[in-house]
Amino acid sequence: MKPSKDISRLLEIMTALRTPETGCPWDLEQDFASIVPYTIEEAYEVADAIERNDLDDLRDELGDLLLQVVYHAQMASEAGAFDFGDVVEAVTTKMIRRHPHVFGDARAADGGMAKGQWERIKAEEKAEKRARRLARGLPAEDHGAGYLDSLPVNMPALTRALKLQGKAAKVGFDWAEAEPILAKIEEEIGEFREALRQNDAAAKADEFGDVLFSLVNLGRHLDLDAEAALQGTNAKFKTRFHAIENALKEDGRTLADSNLEEMEALWQKAKTLPSGSAT
Repeated sequence: MKPSKDISRLLEIMTALRTPETGCPWDLEQDFASIVPYTIEEAYEVADAIERNDLDDLRDELGDLLLQVVYHAQMASEAGAFDFGDVVEAVTTKMIRRHPHVFGDARAADGGMAKGQWERIKAEEKAEKRARRLARGLPAEDHGAGYLDSLPVNMPALTRALKLQGKAAKVGFDWAEAEPILAKIEEEIGEFREALRQNDAAAKADEFGDVLFSLVNLGRHLDLDAEAALQGTNAKFKTRFHAIENALKEDGRTLADSNLEEMEALWQKAKTLPSGSAT
């Protein structure tokens, strides 16, 4: 079998991998749940390639992510639920319907109007889906009956916190301004200190989570994305730590040869370097 730019070749490959007796033993053992971690990992690798502006890697990572879509569609086809063609039809139907200003007679003078149309049509689609589920004797909501149940549980925790807070805010459950959230953060830190004093493992985890949740809420009110902000800090930490490593290397030593006091001094020096110079 030869490689091809035609999507049908990828579908043929996945069918071959999942064919009993002649397919790959590992691929045949997989199911939706076992593949989920790989799907999530591939999405992160796409994001990483974009962050590094590496278009060569991006091409490969997008292929890996596409393979995940094909994999899930193949397993669904084997179960008699849907196939890859159904997936393509569903998303094309959705995109055409949600862009009436492009594929229909509606008009959108700016991005705000376009987004408003998108949200309105999305709400109509959810209502139709709810009606179909009820007609089939299923629960009205496929993620549960609660208002917040539609948010995927496998999102990064900081992102999911932001989404939960934003959705709750749409029905009025929100602070009017940022200042009271600062007081809430201080309150949560106080409760965390008390959990530390009592050395209660469960309480420490619970109160630590409350502090993080409150910080995400503050960032939301300040138009700061907690996930993006933390990614920036992660990159900054890596750069400065690498500067420590390089400084020790220039002195003929390694990290293992140093101590905390020396590394802290090098860290403070690294903070004065221009951004990116330590890499």
